[in-house]
Amino acid sequence: MSAYPDPRELSIHDFTYQLPPARIAPEPLPDRDQSRLLVYRRGTITDQRFPNLPAELPQDALLVFNDTKVVRARLFCQKPTGGLVELFCLEPVSPHRAIEPAMQQTGRCVWKCLVGNGKRWKTGPVTLTFEATGASATLTAERLEAAEGYSLIQFSWEPAALPFAEVLRGAGHLPLPPYLNRADTDADAVRYQTVYAAHEGAVAAPTAGLHFSDAILADLAQRGITTARVTLHVGAGTFQPVKAEQMAGHAMHGEPFVVTAAVLRQLLAQAPRPILAVGTTSLRTLESLYWLGAHLARHPAAEAPLHVGQWQPYEAVADISTAEALEALLTYLERQGAEALHATTQLLIAPGYRFRVVQGLITNFHQPESTLLLLVAALIGPDWRRIYDHALAHDYRFLSYGDSSLLLP
Repeated sequence: MSAYPDPRELSIHDFTYQLPPARIAPEPLPDRDQSRLLVYRRGTITDQRFPNLPAELPQDALLVFNDTKVVRARLFCQKPTGGLVELFCLEPVSPHRAIEPAMQQTGRCVWKCLVGNGKRWKTGPVTLTFEATGASATLTAERLEAAEGYSLIQFSWEPAALPFAEVLRGAGHLPLPPYLNRADTDADAVRYQTVYAAHEGAVAAPTAGLHFSDAILADLAQRGITTARVTLHVGAGTFQPVKAEQMAGHAMHGEPFVVTAAVLRQLLAQAPRPILAVGTTSLRTLESLYWLGAHLARHPAAEAPLHVGQWQPYEAVADISTAEALEALLTYLERQGAEALHATTQLLIAPGYRFRVVQGLITNFHQPESTLLLLVAALIGPDWRRIYDHALAHDYRFLSYGDSSLLLP
């Protein structure tokens, strides 16, 4: 029996701790794999360095990475009067809502954006001149509609043949976490990406993966530790604070993800050996697979779009095994003639959640009163507080550029 009530009844104020600003890592270390590693193994805490990670992993584990790539989603456009307007691209709206085709769109598109200095931007277009493929280019932005918390922005550019991905590469800035409170640098362009980042679409890095170097990946391979990659495009909602008194009042952000049939078969073949997630985004993707598969097992004729709701695990009857769920996903892909599953998830993992796919997690140290901290507490129970007290007492660095932990409950 869980020690926690229904997750909807939880108060986020029960998941807090004092984080001194000096403990937030403002910059990455000189070498990405030289961070510290707190290891929590069935109640015991030890202090290691990240290069020791491969030796700390169960030898028969499958390690699952999120290979999303952060896009340069912040654009500083100029008004005719000379003032700057900041546009933070959140998600595509038109002509494509899916991130992959939206990044290849040419000429014109509409995105949902956060607008900085928006009150001073009354009407008319704002522009930005940039270099792309060795030539000068121009981006124009017009506000179509303002809604609560965001605006719909129409972008157009010349040369029109450029894909929007190239526009962002040439014109944009990396969207560093707001708590770093600084401009991005040339170093961030390298270090706020994982070495295995492959698919553009995230507006925040899957930071657990920032510690992995080519040398550590080679060490994993040499030890025979199997790896797999999924893609979840991390949204700005990952930084969204919980303002509701109870979690029932918090709307979880949705994020798109892609998992290939080959990876689904890897996951299916792995049982009963452990599956470990590199980062909370990989974990949410893996657990979302179970709920999608359980739905398809009950409703084999279901069609796209596939989506996991915020409270689905706490409302659905969970009488489908993990293997049955994964098989149902493979059957769905076969029926669709597709090699990859495309879906979205709003899954909120909080104490009271029963894990279906993942047995362990590699992750950084998260903000107080965050949904990421709730996820950690769901995995390891009340010991989350002992882990964070230990990390604070032993000078671990916190948040995106901070140190790492390996959690094996």
